[in-house]
Amino acid sequence: MEEVTIGGIVSLLLIGLIFTRTSASILFLTAALACLFTGLVDMASFWEKATNEGVVTLILLMLCAVALERLPWLGLLSRGLDSPNLHVATSRLAIVAASLSAVMNNTAIVAALAHLLRRSSYHLPSQLLLPLSYAAILGGTLTLIGTSTNLIVSSFLADRRGHGFAFDDFFWVSAPVVLAAIVVLTGLSYRLPKRQVTEEARNEYALEAVVEPSGDLVGMSVREAGLRDLETLYLGEIERAGRIIQPVSPGEILQGDDRLIFVGDITDVARLARIGGLTTFAEEQGLMRSSLTEVVVAPGSIIDGRTPRDVGFRARFDAAIVGLKRDGETVSGKLGRTTLRAGDLLALATGDDFTQRKNLGRNFFLLSTDLDVRLMTTWQGMVVTAVLLLVIGLAAVGVLNLSLGLMAMLTTLWGANIVSSDDLRRRFPFDVWILVTSALVVAQALIDTQLLSLGLSYLMPLLTEQSPVLGLIIIFLTTLLMTELMTNNAAAALMFPFGYATAQAFNVDVMPFALSVAFAASGSFLTPYGYATNLIVQNLGGYTRGDYLRFGFPISLLYSIGILSMLVAIYFP
Repeated sequence: MEEVTIGGIVSLLLIGLIFTRTSASILFLTAALACLFTGLVDMASFWEKATNEGVVTLILLMLCAVALERLPWLGLLSRGLDSPNLHVATSRLAIVAASLSAVMNNTAIVAALAHLLRRSSYHLPSQLLLPLSYAAILGGTLTLIGTSTNLIVSSFLADRRGHGFAFDDFFWVSAPVVLAAIVVLTGLSYRLPKRQVTEEARNEYALEAVVEPSGDLVGMSVREAGLRDLETLYLGEIERAGRIIQPVSPGEILQGDDRLIFVGDITDVARLARIGGLTTFAEEQGLMRSSLTEVVVAPGSIIDGRTPRDVGFRARFDAAIVGLKRDGETVSGKLGRTTLRAGDLLALATGDDFTQRKNLGRNFFLLSTDLDVRLMTTWQGMVVTAVLLLVIGLAAVGVLNLSLGLMAMLTTLWGANIVSSDDLRRRFPFDVWILVTSALVVAQALIDTQLLSLGLSYLMPLLTEQSPVLGLIIIFLTTLLMTELMTNNAAAALMFPFGYATAQAFNVDVMPFALSVAFAASGSFLTPYGYATNLIVQNLGGYTRGDYLRFGFPISLLYSIGILSMLVAIYFP
């Protein structure tokens, strides 16, 4: 009966992860609660998972990242990346992004470098940004702290055998593969689309304005209202009582409550504010400014799958959406009633309190350089860098426990006022904590009920004559597929119990199977949705889903063959 119960819970969890837009954290928490209520796992085990050393290490690392993102070196390094030679520029940015991603949050690195590279003096954004994302993904596989996925799988491993990965377990497997992939990235850079994104195109969104019912424009034609004489904005369509008027003729008579959709340079939004009888959404919300802020909707954001009106966007973030791009295309219509998705590029008119809101990091990747990120001074940067390298070095040689080192580092940063208590509260990764804790509970229920062992017992007669390498390949490829269908962390959390049970069935060391889950969960190169860095660059580079398939397939193939070959050579010589 227990096997049937956990089988049903996991099946519903898998369906939710693949076919719904519900947050992975909510789905895993629901599954964990189902395990608790049905008696598959007790409360003592739940709280034990919540304080798992791997989970604590992950949280400490993500909190330390608040300070690491303010290091001054990123801007300095970015100045030397550009080159007239595309291959040179690609190799430089790939090496820098991969190296930094081995010890820092790769989404922050990509967000910062992407904003700079899209203004390259020599190359189009579409030629640089996808290699940047892929290099950051590859770099994250070099160390235990390179990506949250590695630490999540380490948490599972520690939960089952008492200790997780060593700091350098990843490096010896992935380093040759990462070097080879960077060479291929550089060589294939000419295959990327050359989509012209001028300064005007970068700023081009669809801007919505409403004709005031009692305003001066009612009864006037488009030409008489001066809406044909705007230098940088073009009136593309009018929405009237549910009907779309397109194209708009100069003689079209304006009516009250007409919604006018302008296309063009959104930074010139103030031009519309000077037209009496016309109100933009940002002006209506009291947020009209000369400069706008660009953000990308993060996976798992509270607004993913909901409209701005549903979530009270204005009150929640002190901002109004004045422009939206999706899949490289400008989206027009009623922005307040448009369902938003992870990866959407938003142009926001922001209020004074926007940068102080505690929910920004959980919902957006911030791209604008004019936000207050409080970069460290050169002296602070040198001290923090030295402390970081010391902690990493001592952890790598086994002298210092990584979680203890990170705790001491975070305490030092807090005491030196480099990060504040508000910063830590704002960036505390509750969603990741809930996801990993809940996934550990589900994994224990799967393993303890012997469901996986029972399932494998039917398959083992077919695999008796086969090498455990076949099981390793199956686990890797299945995880790779899962990470393209859901998020990397969800794929790792879901697949670890299967990798662990497969290793037990073959009666071999679990280490290569655990590593295969971690590496495969980070190997998202075929879609924009499996990894956050791919989402960040999608609209900035104007990429289509086909671009990810064409450019990502050779990288994915090389990565898969390389990682599997290294795992077999090291663990099954």
